[in-house]
Amino acid sequence: MASNREALERAATRWGVELEYTDTWGRTHAATDETLRAVLVALGLPAESEQDLERASLERDLDRWSRAFDPTLVVFEDSDALPLRIPAERAGGSVKLEFRWENGEMEHHWFWLPELPELERVSIAGREFISKRVPLPALRLGYHDLIAYWMKEPELEAFQDVRFIVCPRRARQMEGRPAGVAVSLYGVRSARNWGCGDFTDLRALVDTLAPSGAAFIALNPLHAIPNRQPYNTSPYLPLCSLYRNYLYLDVERVPGFLPEDAPRNEIAELRATEFVEYERVARIKLRALRRSFQRFQESGHTGAFEEFVRVEGALLHDFAVFCALDEYIHGQNPEVWLWKDWPEWYRDPGSPAVAKFADEHRDEVLFHEFMQWQVDRQLAEAQDHAIVRGMKIGLYHDLALATDRFGADLWMNRPFYADGARVGAPPDELAPSGQDWGFPPPDREAHRRNGYELFAQSIRKNARHGGALRIDHVMRFFRLFWIPDELTAAQGVYVKDYAEDLLKILALESVRGGFIVIGEDLGTVEWSVRHKLGEMGILGYRLLWFEKNPDGSFRLPHEYPAHAAVSTTTHDLPTLAGFVEGRDIEARRGAGLVDQAGYEQQWAARRDELGRLEDALQRAGFAHDPLAFVLATPCALAIVNQEDLTGETQQQNLPASTWQHPNWRRKMKVAVEEMGPIAEDLRRRLERSGRL
Repeated sequence: MASNREALERAATRWGVELEYTDTWGRTHAATDETLRAVLVALGLPAESEQDLERASLERDLDRWSRAFDPTLVVFEDSDALPLRIPAERAGGSVKLEFRWENGEMEHHWFWLPELPELERVSIAGREFISKRVPLPALRLGYHDLIAYWMKEPELEAFQDVRFIVCPRRARQMEGRPAGVAVSLYGVRSARNWGCGDFTDLRALVDTLAPSGAAFIALNPLHAIPNRQPYNTSPYLPLCSLYRNYLYLDVERVPGFLPEDAPRNEIAELRATEFVEYERVARIKLRALRRSFQRFQESGHTGAFEEFVRVEGALLHDFAVFCALDEYIHGQNPEVWLWKDWPEWYRDPGSPAVAKFADEHRDEVLFHEFMQWQVDRQLAEAQDHAIVRGMKIGLYHDLALATDRFGADLWMNRPFYADGARVGAPPDELAPSGQDWGFPPPDREAHRRNGYELFAQSIRKNARHGGALRIDHVMRFFRLFWIPDELTAAQGVYVKDYAEDLLKILALESVRGGFIVIGEDLGTVEWSVRHKLGEMGILGYRLLWFEKNPDGSFRLPHEYPAHAAVSTTTHDLPTLAGFVEGRDIEARRGAGLVDQAGYEQQWAARRDELGRLEDALQRAGFAHDPLAFVLATPCALAIVNQEDLTGETQQQNLPASTWQHPNWRRKMKVAVEEMGPIAEDLRRRLERSGRL
């Protein structure tokens, strides 16, 4: 018997599935029965019949009220009470709450239940439950444990043990209106790198830009990627979002390196190429790094390496095992590229076969751990160098939304991703049929049961050695657009997450890690989302091209919000010079992404936009100078793209293209050694804008 619409809607609402969405044209799309049923199944519900759904709802309520607390409690540090759920028949007893603080200290509090205020009373399946208000002691920021006991003779009876996370009201704040420069690190040119920008180039950029008054260097995501062209070079589709790309290592600064390890002729060739040749650079770097590691092993290691491996623990071990397995299996069979095509016994990281492989290939596993240690050390040195040179923020990191469904994240942490759906976006002007990003959504219940440990690690690891963290698609914390398998992007629906918990933990990591947070809130974002981000001290994101009034005119600088980061453009959009010349439109035609009619339509719209933009520039007193226009806004942070400083016309990524366009490979037009005059011009601009 098929479940009826009312039962589907009741279940969807209970499980946080939105029943409709509104596209960018203002049209409302109601979810079909097929979509709701498929999403509920992906959430773990039996949805074949109305009876299944009602039974699942009853079981959910009974399970919740049978527990004193939710699986993880996330509270503000000034919280003064908690709701405690108990069976009504136990309401005359006493309980003890034991707080195990993260530093090892313990604190105990006893309560006689009849004295506690009643918050709620419910009856479920013939059983009665009560919620009581339990006062809290003075709280401490951090990740703790809370255990509830019944006071019984002759001994206590523990009835709930949960993770107890105490968070600040707001993320770390900053003073002034600083500005910085956004750089695609892979594309940095220099006279010394191996054909791809590296951490020593980053230090050189600091030396060049710090005297200009730049407070930070905003980087592309540094996540580990497969480094295979053309499909596996996007920093926004990582192999692993927890660890970083060894391609950014300055191999010559790695312990054990010798000059004879460097193939100088090939390095010179790679340095001179127009685009980054990921596979060739990766090949010569890996060869040199293996030789360095062998000498490092022969030297007896260092305590610092062993300590890094110990602290990183299982996550680093599993990532290194994945990398070693990937190389081994591909070496055995060059046609196998994806872990889902590995022999079945290697697809589970917890299998005996994987443990045996890791033991038998211990040196190879250690090698991948060694590379991550070196990445961590060189990045730490770059951040320390930036602070010493006077940058207030230093490095500004970027956490991608997506992860490669064939990458290490899914292999290592499969229980934290939902089966049966992909993440995407509803139809809009750029994608009239919607967008299918191809990776599975997070399993919110698994994360909550886990005490949000993996989520906290993702924030902590990506913000480490930096003073700012940008969250790509920050709306992920509130809801994601789920597309059920076998259905199209236009048939998707939004599914909510535990936004309050996630934002509080983000604030905790921000305060503890000493970094500010920028939430990329572009696209169709509800007012309530931006309001909540503001409450939590998270900066919004504003782009010149998108800041328009309802009549299509561009907003003037004073109309921009103060609590935001402002920029002219991003990697997915045209540079200032490219916008004027329509290079993005020409690139779309060249890549076959638009027909002649669409091409002409886009050019007509662009000419109109250029007129509207120049009108705004003139009214604001910045004729022909959009960069000065943006710097003049009251926004707390201003991000100047390197391409706009150097007058480049090509953007880093052309959305909806892969092999048709050299995405994520474009090198800087100006080498880092030649950027002195550009930095001097930037300083004059920052002085005029009051951002120094």
